[in-house]
Amino acid sequence: MISHDEHVHRQFEPRAAAYLESQVHASGPDLNAALVLLQSLPGRPGRILDLGCGAGHLGFALSGAADQVIACDPAEGMLATVERAARDRGMTNVVTARARAEALPFADGHFDVVATRYSAHHWGDISAALREAMRVLAGRGYLLVVDVLGASLPLVDTHLQAMELLRDPSHVRNYAIQEWQALLDHAHFELEHFKRWPTRLEAASWVMRMRTPPESVAAIRRLQGGAPTEVQRSLAFEPDGSFTVQTGLFWARRP
Repeated sequence: MISHDEHVHRQFEPRAAAYLESQVHASGPDLNAALVLLQSLPGRPGRILDLGCGAGHLGFALSGAADQVIACDPAEGMLATVERAARDRGMTNVVTARARAEALPFADGHFDVVATRYSAHHWGDISAALREAMRVLAGRGYLLVVDVLGASLPLVDTHLQAMELLRDPSHVRNYAIQEWQALLDHAHFELEHFKRWPTRLEAASWVMRMRTPPESVAAIRRLQGGAPTEVQRSLAFEPDGSFTVQTGLFWARRP
């Protein structure tokens, strides 16, 4: 048996390059929306924490609007990829730090913005991670969360979570809008803005990115093929196994 942290390391250490090249992660309307929100602040942020940075796409998108971006991730392979990509792009204000979201090595009030994109569904203890985000934020600082949303209908959500886990054993949960609202409220964040977009996940690249074993891919396809009509319609299953989820953006403030 292995721990959840070990699952995360096994899944992501060898796959950093695939995430840097992934179109789902390298593009999307959420990146521009995040930049617009950052630019709407009355003052230029001094420090931004890109929490669970992966290959660094969010930090790269926001780097021009802040003095410094600290890209933080538990996977050394991801951090090395971020460092190379930042160097190649001439982004001298992007630096890296290795840490889990639930235990950040930063002083209280160190950041003006804590941002995270497509990472929270891997966190083993999301409540602890949000408490840490609150702790390291300066007074009246902001939290930006972008992630795949869980489905509000339990029937659909069960199928979505099952597919995610079959594809990637480090998956914990895609949280529905109502769950995110409750989590943010419990952590004492004040939600100011929410937006969502449909995100199509192309089947071949979706499983290839995680090197999902053939038997797990076959199980995903069986799950899709046997899913009730309500699930097939909600997730827009396609003949090749591709499907569509919802990506949500939450912009919340430290009180």
